[in-house]
Formats: sequence, structure tokens, C-alpha cells
Amino acid sequence: QVPLVESGGGLVQAGGSLRLSCAASGRTLSNYGMGWFRQAPGKEREFVATINWNGALTSYVDSVKGRFTISRDNAKNAVYLQMNSLKPEDTAVYYCAAGPKSSDNARRYMYWGQGTQVTVSS
Repeated sequence: QVPLVESGGGLVQAGGSLRLSCAASGRTLSNYGMGWFRQAPGKEREFVATINWNGALTSYVDSVKGRFTISRDNAKNAVYLQMNSLKPEDTAVYYCAAGPKSSDNARRYMYWGQGTQVTVSS
């Protein structure tokens, strides 16, 4: 088991920033690809960003490119999502996930956190 816990969500005005954290317990994340996904009310779960095991490879959904940055610190057993220039359409529950490889496909991930709410007001 690789329990994942997200934190850092909250309420922010449009144009503001938040930094989400995903921490693991039980096992190290160093051998896992990591992903961030989000789900808004009434909508499907959406890929946001991925990062490979050593942080060398990252990818993003087009709607967040230039605004969001995924990173990881394997020494701290954590992954982060820095979100800048937030828009109301970014409002969602954000989830981190761990899998054998970084992927934009949620079904490739084995472990998921419970999510953290991000609300962006206009």
C-alpha cells in the first residue's frame, strides 16, 4: 500500500496561486510516476499533469500549460503542483496518483489520494 494525502487546497481569487502537496506514507514514491488529476462537480475526472520517477519528464493538459508546474522531491517523498494565475474553471477537487509510469491515463495509476478542494472565485 502507498497511501497518498493531498493538501494545500483552499479558496483563492482568480489570478491567485496555490501550491498543492502530495505526501506518501508506508512506501517511498521514488520508483513511481506521479500524476495530478482534477474533477469538477458534474464533470469527468481530468488529467492535469504528470511527472516521471526522477522529475526529468513532465507533461500538462493544454489548459494549464504555462500556469501550473508539477515537481517532486523524492528526498521528502512528496510531489507538488504549483498553480499560478488561477481561473474559476480550475475549481475542482484535485487528486494525486502514483503508478508504474507517468501517464495522462488515470487507469494507469495504482494509488490515489482522497483529494483536496480548490475553489477559485471570480
